[in-house]
Amino acid sequence: MSLQQAHAFYEFLISDEAIYEQYLKKCCSRGLMDSCHWDKNKIINFASTFDYKFTEDELEQLWFEGEVNTMDQMSIA
Repeated sequence: MSLQQAHAFYEFLISDEAIYEQYLKKCCSRGLMDSCHWDKNKIINFASTFDYKFTEDELEQLWFEGEVNTMDQMSIA
């Protein structure tokens, strides 16, 4: 299990549109105004089908790091 695996999985997703579409269909539940609600367990299971292994904590850490980086970029602008 590793944070690097989570990063690699998302790099893999953005490199292949067909795989991303599968990810979207399997891991996202549409909500109000077509918002996407991500199921962490489904994401981990989907990633494991491509031999990526990480935990929910590592997934959340990756997501949180992305928010921090976005906030840092906004404060620079």
